Amino acid sequence: MDFGYSPRASELQDRMRSFMEEHVLPAEPVYDRQLAEADDPHALPPVMTELKEKARAEGLWNLFMAHGDRGAGLTNLEYAPLAELMGRSIIGNEVFNCSAPDTGNMELLALYGTPEQQQRWLQPLLEAEIRSCFAMTEPEVASSDARNIRTRITRDGDSYVVNGRKWYTSGILDPDCKLIILMGKTDPDAPTYRQQSMVLIPRDTPGVTVVRDLPMFGYTDRCGHGEVLFEDVRVPVGNILGGEGEGFALAQGRLGPGRMHYAMRAVGFAERALQLMCERATGRVAFGGPLAERGVVREWIARSRIEIEQLRLLVLKSAWLMDTVGNAAARMEVAAIKVAALEVAHKVVDRAVQTHGAAGVSDDTVLARLFSITRALKIADGPDEVHLRTVARQELAMYQAKDKKTDTKTDAKAGAE
Repeated sequence: MDFGYSPRASELQDRMRSFMEEHVLPAEPVYDRQLAEADDPHALPPVMTELKEKARAEGLWNLFMAHGDRGAGLTNLEYAPLAELMGRSIIGNEVFNCSAPDTGNMELLALYGTPEQQQRWLQPLLEAEIRSCFAMTEPEVASSDARNIRTRITRDGDSYVVNGRKWYTSGILDPDCKLIILMGKTDPDAPTYRQQSMVLIPRDTPGVTVVRDLPMFGYTDRCGHGEVLFEDVRVPVGNILGGEGEGFALAQGRLGPGRMHYAMRAVGFAERALQLMCERATGRVAFGGPLAERGVVREWIARSRIEIEQLRLLVLKSAWLMDTVGNAAARMEVAAIKVAALEVAHKVVDRAVQTHGAAGVSDDTVLARLFSITRALKIADGPDEVHLRTVARQELAMYQAKDKKTDTKTDAKAGAE
C-alpha cells in the first residue's frame, strides 16, 4: 500500500490548509451571527457567498469530482486529506462546493445522467448556482433496508407519478434548492433489488409539500432536514435516472465515495476537537495547576491522538483500495470506516466537551455542535449496525467457504472408500 501523496495533492493540501486558517475558520462567528440575524433561518449568509468566490478564484473548487473533466480529477486517496482539512470547520465543505448531499447527487448525474439531465442540473450544481437534496429515508419504515421503501413511482403515459412521504431530506429548506433526487418503487413485484428507481423532481413541482423542518438534537440546520409529502407529483418519463429498476444499484454506487468523504471529514472533526482540548488543558487551572498536568486529561489527549492516527490510516487504506481495485472490492473497508470514523470522532469530541466543562455544552465553542453531528452521523447514511453486519458477513464468508471446501473433500474421500 502506497499512501504517499503526489506533488499536486501535496500542493493542494498546503493551499487548502492556508485557506482554512486564513479565511474559513475566522469566518465561523461571522457566519453564525449573520444566520442568527436573518429573517429566514435557511438563508445563505453573505459571508458564505464571499468565501465561495474566494475558493473558486483559488482553484479550490469541486475537488471531490473525479469523473470526466468537470472536477479536479483527483483520486480518492488524493481527495481524502483535503476532505479532512475541510472537516475542521462545520462550514468548510460548502465553501469549496464539496458538501453533501450535492456531492453525491452530482456524482450520480455525472455517471448516470443523460446529456439533457446533465445540462439542466449537473452544470448549475457544479457552478453552485443551485442546490439539491436526496429523498430516500421514510418515517414509517426502516429505510436502511431499501426493500422497505413505500414511496411509489407509477408510470402514466409519458409521465411518472410519485406518491409517498419522506423525512430528513437534507437540503430541501435551502432557498437555492431546485432539484430533488427521489428513490421509490416502480415495480414492487420485480426481483428484490430491481424494484427501486430514482427520479429527478424539480423542487417547485406541484404536489411537493414540506410538512416541517426537523432539528437534529435541537439544532436547526441551515439547509434543513425536511419531512416532505409527495402527492400525485408528476414528472416526464425523461426524468428517470439511469433507468427503471436501477435505483438500488445507483444508491450503492453513490454511497461508496460518500462514506469515504464522511470518514475523512470525521477525522477533521476529531482533529479540531483535540486541538481545542489541548488548548483548554494548557490554559485552564484547577486544583493548583493546569489541567494538562492531570493524569486523566493527559490520557484523554494521548488516546485521542492514537485513535485519530489509527483511523486516518484505515480511511487512507480504504481510499487506496477504492482507487486500485474498485468500490465493490473495498466494500468491507468502506463499511468499517463509516463505523470507526464516527465512533472515534464522537469519543474525542466527548473528551473535549468534558475538558471544557460548562463551556463545552454551550454555544461558546463548536464542540456542542460537533457532539450532535457526530452522534447523528452514526445513524445517517446507514446506521452503524448495518455496516457492522456487512463487515461480519464478509469476515465470516471466508470461514464458511473454508468449511464448505473441507466438507467437500471429506465427502469425496468417503465416496472413494
